[in-house]
Amino acid sequence: MTPDQQQRVRDLFEAALDREEPGARQWLEQAAADDPAVRDEVLSLLDHHSRAGKFLVQSVDQALPELFSDLIAGEDEAFAPGTTIGTYTIERELGRGGMGRVYLASDSRLGRRVALKALAPHLVSDPRQRERLKREAQVAAGLTHPGICTVYALEEIDGSLYIATEFVDGRTLRDEIQSGRRPSPPELLRTARELSAALAAAHAASVVHRDLKPENVMRAADGRLKILDFGLARVDRPDRAPASFVSVPGAVFGTPAYMAPEQINGEPVDARADVFALGVLLYEYASGAHPFDAPNPLAMAARVLNGDVAPLSSRGVKAGALIDQVVARCLRKAPADRYPSAIEVADAFGREPTPPPSPSRHRTWWRIHQVVILALYIGGVTTAWLIKSSVETPVTLGLFLALSAASTLGCVLRGHLMFTERVKPRRFARERHNTGKPLLGVDLTIAVLMLGAAFAIAGRSAVAAAVTIGLGLGPGIATLFLEPSTTDEAFPDDHAGD
Repeated sequence: MTPDQQQRVRDLFEAALDREEPGARQWLEQAAADDPAVRDEVLSLLDHHSRAGKFLVQSVDQALPELFSDLIAGEDEAFAPGTTIGTYTIERELGRGGMGRVYLASDSRLGRRVALKALAPHLVSDPRQRERLKREAQVAAGLTHPGICTVYALEEIDGSLYIATEFVDGRTLRDEIQSGRRPSPPELLRTARELSAALAAAHAASVVHRDLKPENVMRAADGRLKILDFGLARVDRPDRAPASFVSVPGAVFGTPAYMAPEQINGEPVDARADVFALGVLLYEYASGAHPFDAPNPLAMAARVLNGDVAPLSSRGVKAGALIDQVVARCLRKAPADRYPSAIEVADAFGREPTPPPSPSRHRTWWRIHQVVILALYIGGVTTAWLIKSSVETPVTLGLFLALSAASTLGCVLRGHLMFTERVKPRRFARERHNTGKPLLGVDLTIAVLMLGAAFAIAGRSAVAAAVTIGLGLGPGIATLFLEPSTTDEAFPDDHAGD
């Protein structure tokens, strides 16, 4: 391929990335119709790019068969219908994942149909995986709630491990989401209440699911919801160490598109991570779109960590004030800002929605406070200029330049806060938290510099020195003592920076 062709490949590839599928490929067919070699190379790059972040929308269990497909090819063969395993007779395969296959089977011992989960043969020799499957059975077997799939038994037959669970005949919430039909407000509220109540039962038993997503929620034929697959569950009880001994240190388990930010970052998680996943699930179920939807999985993970969530109403969803409020709180970035567990979520869904808070009348005083500080910045720079003009020394010139720089930075930061408060109020809490320490540093720096300027002219004019001291101390004292209480009164519901 010539250098010109390589340059054209780069240009076309970058242009195609800015277009959405499938329009990008159709556009490329026309743009590179005169050079099949260039077209094929760009198509290859697009294909690799589309798969680069695929793991972010899969759980670890789902990704394992694909990652090790060459290694385990032919090793994990499905049982044929009619195969007998202990007291179970296989009827058909229901699905498979990294842990093995799931079959619909009949239990001759108790005369019922079950979902039989078999650990993949290539994992049988791994003690950690065996422990993980046992843990799944032990954890889930202790959960008794109509909304949680019942575990019947853990079986070890001919060296292989199996879990027999309730067979839920129905379809997943993923199927419902992909059907294109959006739930009515009563249906959405009923689904939210059922899911939060089931998850609350797990949290009450100190069990964190860690992989809640539409694929792990089934709607049975009678309309009831069931949460499946506690294979990634974690038990956190004060009287015992967390049951995470089967996890690889530093590994991230679950499905990143449904993980809380702290879970993606590999930080310790608790019930609040499930609360975040519940918020994502309900948002997607209500709107048909992921709350952090992005052109590719890598961008989606970035938005989970840093992006804002558009209100459901902006997507044309009339979910009602209660759903809007609860889901919005579930999706907050900081764990402390979410509900402590699904117990509180279920309780919230049982209450009437609270009216949205009206803007505090004290916000006007907060804005006046900002304007006054800006005026003090300008006054300080003007005073420093006058001092430099009357006492032209390297020291007074340096003080003037330093004060100009610090005051400019302070004006930019406070102007940004005022703009955000008026135009993007949802981002205000975060921006106030981010600018808190820089503003304090700026105002204290200005105070120190103005004191230096006052001493420089104290021998010439005591009055000018006193005014300079006042202008310098004003912003620092206001930031340390006045601004915190002004802000708390103006934004009583804003605790993001606390």
